[in-house]
This record gives sequence, C-alpha cells and structure tokens, in this order.
Amino acid sequence: MLVAFSVAPSGTGRSDGSVHDAVAAAVRIVRESGLPNETDSMFTTIEGEWDEVFDVVKRATEAVGEFGSRVSLVLKADIRPGRTGELTGKVERLEQALESAE
Repeated sequence: MLVAFSVAPSGTGRSDGSVHDAVAAAVRIVRESGLPNETDSMFTTIEGEWDEVFDVVKRATEAVGEFGSRVSLVLKADIRPGRTGELTGKVERLEQALESAE
C-alpha cells in the first residue's frame, strides 16, 4: 500500500506560521522507519503493509503534536494487495506512457 500524508500543527504561537521544524520531526520518523518513502513540497509518501505504514503515520503525527495544541492530518491511500515497488513503479509507468504518446 502507498500512503501519502501531510501533517502540520496549529496553535503553535508562531507569528510567521512556519511549521518546518514540526514537519522535519515527522519526516525524520518516516525516514528512520526504513520503509520506502519520498517527500515533496506537499506530502510524504510511504510504502509498506497496512499496520507498519499506519504505525509510522501515527508516530509522525504524535511528533508534530509536540509543536502545537492541534494537529491537522491529511492522507490518501492506494491499497493494492500483493503489489510492491509502487512508489517508483507508478511513476515509471506514467513516464513510459508519456514517451509512447510522443
């Protein structure tokens, strides 16, 4: 399964609205998990089995909770039993389709 998620604190008391330290705490947990992952400007995507992925999401959310009085969590899951390597595989298939359309 792939899970793309975004987690951010609110009620931080920061006048500039910056949440990079909190997001860094979450991404650190994801990267230390050992699961395949990638982070872009909006989401972090993790690949693995249901229980292990959601354990990482939970721990990342708890880490962000240390930075504010509330936490916002947005996630999207692609659940395809028996498939692995989809973190890169989906993008590779897209690139192939784009090349063949040229």
